Amino acid sequence: MRDKVYSATFGRMFTVWYGAMMRRIDELGLREVRREALGAAGGRTLDLGTGTGSNLPLFPPGVDELVLAEPDPHMRKVLERKLAATDGRGAQLIDAPAENLPFESGSFDCVSCTMVLCTVPDPAAALGEVARVLKPGGKLLFLEHVRSEDPVFARRQDRMERPWRFVADGCHCNRDSLAAIKSSSFEVETLKRGVMPAAPMFMKPLIYGSARHAG
Repeated sequence: MRDKVYSATFGRMFTVWYGAMMRRIDELGLREVRREALGAAGGRTLDLGTGTGSNLPLFPPGVDELVLAEPDPHMRKVLERKLAATDGRGAQLIDAPAENLPFESGSFDCVSCTMVLCTVPDPAAALGEVARVLKPGGKLLFLEHVRSEDPVFARRQDRMERPWRFVADGCHCNRDSLAAIKSSSFEVETLKRGVMPAAPMFMKPLIYGSARHAG
């Protein structure tokens, strides 16, 4: 019982801290990067690991139907309040991890994945599920902080990985998510690199772009 109480308390505290941190980072420039990354979304779109909902107002009009997948119960509560307070684009909110999506194969035109691959326990399984639920030719839109291309900086990320993973609820600051995407069934079509504003140094390397499901 004590462990459950501690887990629930930590979950609530992390959700508040994460929401505040991402609001600041978004205000200092990441929101426009999100907007650019999500600009190619269209049709029936699935947003993986929606978190506290930073992406919600940024999807373009071409999105006909929006489904939000968030497995964390504390973040879902934040999302439920946001959806209730706005029209929420008529979005459907579900409790589902990226590695086990409760949808038929080939049922989405687009999947968006922002700040998610750093945290999922099994990136390969998650990308496999994304490929499964996408239609042939469907798009994966991604925005992730990643392992640095600079070997010296990457070693610093390696040293920070364990303490950061504990503090940040499983986030791997040294994960090479681009390599994971390239090793999957997706073909990267567009790729840009940047720096995450106002983030800890070990989280600054950033990638965003799109990949196509060959099907």
